[in-house]
Amino acid sequence: MSDKKQEMEPILKKELEHNAEVTRAGLYYEPPVDIYETQEALHLVADMPGVPAEGLEIDVREGVLTLIGRQEPQDEGHIQYREYRPGSFYRRFALAETIDQERIEARMVHGVLSVVLPKMERAKPRKIKVATT
Repeated sequence: MSDKKQEMEPILKKELEHNAEVTRAGLYYEPPVDIYETQEALHLVADMPGVPAEGLEIDVREGVLTLIGRQEPQDEGHIQYREYRPGSFYRRFALAETIDQERIEARMVHGVLSVVLPKMERAKPRKIKVATT
């Protein structure tokens, strides 16, 4: 084990980079995402602080999962100092053909979006029984 202290560094919100003209008004961020896999599904976890469940739009179209989280502007009086610029969140993912798009589920708890992307039955690992003669 190392004797060096590990310093904590803040994770900065990353503004969405645009390669084309934007038709969405306002500031959009790319939410940090973790994806992990089980035998049954892929699990996507995205941080979207300040986004209520009713501010979420999750869309699957032509094999692409789109996540949009909208924050409502809050009137908090005259701002003296700001490190956190409110904005909405936007992220897209290409889905593998092994994902059962009809059974995707999502849940938002305390600003953390969890999306379950179930695998199709044919994509799940299975044991093959060997017959003896």
